[in-house]
Amino acid sequence: MNTACSINPDRSLKVLKNLSPELKMRAIVGSIRIVRSACTRSINNYSSTFVRRRSHLIQINSTPVYILPHNAAIHRFSFRPRPFSAGAATKVDATVAEVNRGGPLVEYERRISAGELFDGDACQVGTLTELQRLYDEIVVSAAACRLDRYQVPEKTVRWFWSRLMPQSPQSSCSPVKGLYLYGGVGTGKTMLMDLFFDQLPCNWRKKRIHFHDFMLDVHGRLQKHKGVADPLEVVAGEISDEAILLCLDEFMVTDVADALILNRLFRHLYNNGVILVATSNRAPDNLYEGGLQRDLFLPFIATLKERCVVHEIGSAVDYRKLTSAEEGFYFIGKDLSSLLKQNFQQLIGEHVAASPQLVEVVMDYFGLFKNFHTLALEGIPKLGLHNRTAAYRFVTLVDVMYENKARLLCTAEGSPLELFENIVTVSDAQNMAPRTSSRSRRNDDSNLCVDNELGFAKDRTISRLTEMNSKEYLEQHAEERQSIKA
Repeated sequence: MNTACSINPDRSLKVLKNLSPELKMRAIVGSIRIVRSACTRSINNYSSTFVRRRSHLIQINSTPVYILPHNAAIHRFSFRPRPFSAGAATKVDATVAEVNRGGPLVEYERRISAGELFDGDACQVGTLTELQRLYDEIVVSAAACRLDRYQVPEKTVRWFWSRLMPQSPQSSCSPVKGLYLYGGVGTGKTMLMDLFFDQLPCNWRKKRIHFHDFMLDVHGRLQKHKGVADPLEVVAGEISDEAILLCLDEFMVTDVADALILNRLFRHLYNNGVILVATSNRAPDNLYEGGLQRDLFLPFIATLKERCVVHEIGSAVDYRKLTSAEEGFYFIGKDLSSLLKQNFQQLIGEHVAASPQLVEVVMDYFGLFKNFHTLALEGIPKLGLHNRTAAYRFVTLVDVMYENKARLLCTAEGSPLELFENIVTVSDAQNMAPRTSSRSRRNDDSNLCVDNELGFAKDRTISRLTEMNSKEYLEQHAEERQSIKA
């Protein structure tokens, strides 16, 4: 005969106070088992559908957009599936033994053997050793880190323990330190982090996201909780409920609003047990260098170094520039509007008519490329002091397009390198040769933009623009769309 019982927590606490320490602990353990057994696991089956994509042609001056019919096969795009095996995707509970047979280092060696990656990069192997170490530590501590999204609800356990014994703010921190990877552009930081992320069980609470997109999400959540006593604590609670392992790509702080909230936000996240894995072009001590009110940002750097192992990828090879650039759509010169439209029309097909429409984009490039896989952009100017804000927007645009594997057709005033030649770091500016009367270039100097963040970001943008116009990148883009069509 099945029976059901209800437990009065307050009454149980009074009883516990009268027990000996040994009996009290037994009662606590027994209560936790009751709570655990009362919570059943449920697995939701998710189905995904492909959304048809439409190509845009956007001009800088009047921003007309050419929209294609929904029935055009070329207008569909999605991301390539993560390299999980079919068996792993269906298993909800991956045992430690099963997970330990793999790892990022094992997968890296497999891809080299298959000819998918270049061989012999000691710097990448050293980074993978760090990622494998983190992988092994997380697997061993998976239960303590509460990574399984189907285990006993965290809030239930947290409430029970908090009623029995007060906890210090640091007691909920993860027993595993995260990892902060930094190094030059094109050295494979993103690829290595993704390789690590993809080897972890799909039932774990994990998230991989671009830092810019992450901060947009944070500010959106803060707006939603406006008026709460501590909205950052609420936002951190929501994020940690969704993901204990947080992988942030391209960690770069340029905005004072981001800089002022990062310390408190991540303190809450760390206290909730979040493990951070991040990639960046800059060392922690160089983040937000020269920024407004940077003294208020320095505690975040200290916390980051405390909660993460910092590792530099010392490779000098930019793998993006090893690709060929034979089939790109990057046209240099002025008055090339007709050439751009001609190439756009060839891509979509002569039989397909495109009609103009205005599109408003307010810095939410991620929203734009969730709907469109191809962008035609006319008249990219050389960047400098007079259009510094536009330079920041262009850097973000290229980052988002690269993140979403989007295709770019454009006309520009110069090559990717020439577009950024007037943007330098403080160090670069100090090393410049002084001008003499015979070498006067006052007009050029007046447009010189000395900006550390842009100066570091420009190398990444030049590298990504080079790869995005390579044969290999465009073939991969075509294969992804073809797989959707099939």
